[in-house]
Order: sequence, then structure tokens, then C-alpha cells
Amino acid sequence: MKASDLFIKALENEGVEYIFGIPGEENLDFLDSLRDSKIKFILTRHEQAAAFMAATYGRLTGRAGVCLSTLGPGATNFVTAIAYAQLGGMPLVVITGQKPIKAGLQGKFQILDIVRMMEPLVKSSEQIIYGRQIPSSVRNAFRIAETERPGAVHLELPEDIAGEEVTDDSVFPRQTIHRVFASERAIEKAVEVIKAAKRPLLLVGAGANRKRIRQPLSDFVKKTGIMFFNTQMGKGVLSGDDANFIGTAAFSSKDYVHEAIKKADLIINVGHDIIEKPPFIMKGDKQKVIHVNFHAAQINDIYYPQVDVVGNISNSMDRINKSLDPCYACDREWVEPIREKTRNAIHSLDDDASFPMLPQRVVADVRKVLEDDGIVTLDNGMFKLWFARHYHAHQPNTLLLDNALATMGAGLPSAIACALMYPDRQVVAVCGDGGFMMNSQELETAVRLKLNLVTIIFNDNGYGMIKWKQAAQDLSDFALDFNNPDFVMYANSYGATGHRIASSEELIPTMEKAFADGGVHVIDLPIDYSQNTKTLLDDLKQFQN
Repeated sequence: MKASDLFIKALENEGVEYIFGIPGEENLDFLDSLRDSKIKFILTRHEQAAAFMAATYGRLTGRAGVCLSTLGPGATNFVTAIAYAQLGGMPLVVITGQKPIKAGLQGKFQILDIVRMMEPLVKSSEQIIYGRQIPSSVRNAFRIAETERPGAVHLELPEDIAGEEVTDDSVFPRQTIHRVFASERAIEKAVEVIKAAKRPLLLVGAGANRKRIRQPLSDFVKKTGIMFFNTQMGKGVLSGDDANFIGTAAFSSKDYVHEAIKKADLIINVGHDIIEKPPFIMKGDKQKVIHVNFHAAQINDIYYPQVDVVGNISNSMDRINKSLDPCYACDREWVEPIREKTRNAIHSLDDDASFPMLPQRVVADVRKVLEDDGIVTLDNGMFKLWFARHYHAHQPNTLLLDNALATMGAGLPSAIACALMYPDRQVVAVCGDGGFMMNSQELETAVRLKLNLVTIIFNDNGYGMIKWKQAAQDLSDFALDFNNPDFVMYANSYGATGHRIASSEELIPTMEKAFADGGVHVIDLPIDYSQNTKTLLDDLKQFQN
């Protein structure tokens, strides 16, 4: 068999369902081998979008997503999305092509050292130099990508190696990853510190956003009565409607939830990932911190936990919970008033009738339309902070945002991956007009795949988040405005259905009809960002009174 046939066999052995990408002439043997495979090839319109889709698959399943490109410009187009997966802890296997390495007739045409280019971005980068290397390289790539901390791995398959004949078609069996358990001494120390605390809080971080961790954390909250908050990427592990939920650490240290954080004498930090902006800053030793994660804490000037509980998070929380008395943290008089003021302030504009719409009203309307398992994928922009702060996620990974690389352009491709994987669930991409246009060509991909998908474009004809920062620093409004196409006509030109919202009462019925009709829909939503700074300041003044 050809080496490319063996490569596909190795990928099938890993349970790969989809390969996202754009092939080139260097991938033709690989593509031909894929033709009769049970693996589905998803042709995209840009390599960056393909890698965003594959990374989202990895994020949702815990199994590495796979993307494919040719050499040179195809591989360089992957870079942003690879960094997105690597920083976000999303398992991803990246396959790129290359010119023949044994003999070539084209000199240096299109040739870059892709292996070295990828090395700073990934957990491992390797060129395959002979056919029988493929099974071990593929097995190792998936093992590295999926073990803690998950991330990206790169394999380069040169054109002549792909066409090479191999006589041994055996592959390495896929192995279950067994995560170690925390030591008994670490559990005992954590329990000792917890029992001594008077004002404890539970923090749920990005590393806990997995289905198997939800139940142990829920049991812990129910038994102890402890109040909890989450980081942006920790949303949904525990329901935002839980009576013990305080809020999301989404804005600055002056925001609501931080008033509770400052009063706490202990923070049980589950799934903390230093890649997110810090939800709190340690100063001195007055406030104790317990770090519960698959891997040890990364110590720096603002984060140096006194207790490290390293191992399987589910197991660690189960064992800690068993050692605590019921209702140990039920005395919540110190924090309950903060929670009530927080919720009142956050929901104060849910029914605001002004137009263009305020982001707070949009968040509330989206939440009203979506079922508990509906998925919102957020691009990057000012709206991301409003969704992080105001949107109540009820299940893990139902609000997908990037608080690591925080790149624009990921919202629509991520939604396409979700709609492909979960055709019976509601999927909404929320994008700014700037981020949407970075990968808007993937509307064709969504239409071609006959997906059910709604995209909401926050249209303010500018880069709203940077404008907000500009205003916050008392700088002049400069160089951040642009013109947009007619998004309704633009959507229709791809075979999608475009809608334009003309009043605040139209968004909910438009979304409901879009989901009922099925297919790909784009909603052009004029948004009022002028009150970003004003609303925050007013909320905080009201909160502090």
C-alpha cells in the first residue's frame, strides 16, 4: 500500500471523524487515500477557518481535531488558529504537505521550514521522513495533543513520502489516557485549609469545563453550600441559575464579582489556567488559595497557591467533598448581599427598548431563545465581555469564547464545527462586524454542508472594543471606523438567508423563525456601544452605594 493509505488507516485507528482543510498538489496522494475512507473531509474556504473548526472539535470532545493544508502559504495560514488551540488547551493535530525531500525539480519554490516555524506554537512538530514512521508518529501526535495540558501537534508529510510503497500496514492501538490521582497528603492538606476558612469561595476555571467534572463540582456545592464564581472559559460547568452562583470574572477588578473575591479568606481554584486574565490577584498570605488541577500551578508574582492538589479533578473533588461536613459553608451573610446586588445590576437592562440595541438586551434575548443545550460561539470583541458577564450558561461548553489568544475570526468557523457535530442542537455565532468579515467566506461552507446555523452580527461599523479602550484612556476617536457591505444581500449571495433588525422587539421572533425554518441565517443587528463605558461606571456606582 501507499504510505498515504497507511496514514489514513492510522487516523481511522484514532477514531478521527473529520478532517478540515484545503489540500494542494503536495497532498494529492493523501487526498486520494482519503476518498474511500469513513473519515469525512470538510473543504473550507481558508486554512485558518479549517484549523478553528478542528480546534473546536477538540475542545468539545477532548479528542484531537484534525486539519490539513499544503506547504508554504497553506501552512502559514494555519498559524493564528494553531495558537488559538495551543493557548486555549484544545487538542489539535495539524497535517501539512511539503515538496519531495529526496529529490526535487523546483528549487526553493514555496518551500519554508514549516517544522521549525511551528515549533514555538505547538507541543511537538515533526517531519515524516519514511513511510513506516507514520503509525508511530500519528499515535504519538494524538497522545501528545490529548494529554494534559491539551494542545496542538504538527506533522509534515512530504509529497514523495506520501507516495512511497510500504509493505507493513500495521498501526499502533489507541490507548486510553489514565490521569493520575492526587496524593492523600495533598487531599488532607486541602481539607484542613478548607475547614479553617470562614469565608470560602469556589472558582471554576477553563480546565474544569468538561462534562465529567460537572457532577463532582455540583455535588460539592450542594453538600457544602459554598458560593462559586467562574472565569470566562469556565462558564457552564455549573449552571448560571444556581442559587450559589455569584457571577463571572469578566471585567476589571472593580466589577461586581470582585467585591466578593476581596472579602473571601479562601479561594478553592478548580481548573485554573494561567493563560486567562487573572480572576484575582494574590497579595500576601492573608487570602489562602487551593489549586486543584490536572497539573501543578505555574507560580508567578500574582498567583502562588499555598496548597497544590494535582491529579484528576473529578477524583480530587470527590475525595475532598467526602471529608467535609454538610452545609459547612452555608453561612453566607457576608456574600449574599453582593450576589443579590450583582444579579439586579446585571439584569437591569434585559428589557431595554432602545434601538440600536444595547448589548445587555441582546444577551438576554439570546438566552430566552436558546434551549439549555444550545451553543453560542463568540468571536472576539466588546460583545464577548457582555456575554461573559451576563449570559447564564447551564451546561459545559455551551458558551464558547476565547479568553486565551482572544483572536477575531473564530466565531463563525467554531459555530460551523458545532452545527456539523450536533445537527439537532441550536447553534448561534455571535460576531462583531470586524471579526465576521475575517472569515465570512465560510458562509459558503455552511450552506454547502446544509447546516442549521444562525449568525448574529453586532454592527457598529468599527472596532468597538478598541474604541472602548480608546475612550477609557481619554484618547480621541481615531482610525477605527470602516464601512460594511449590505449583510442581508451578502448572506443571500451565498445561499443563506439574511435578516436586518429594525427594532428591539424583532430579534427574538427573527431568531425563533430562523431556527424553525432551518438552514443558514445571518442577522444584521445594529448595536449601540456608545454606553459601554458609561453603563459600566453607572452600574458600579449603583453597586457600591
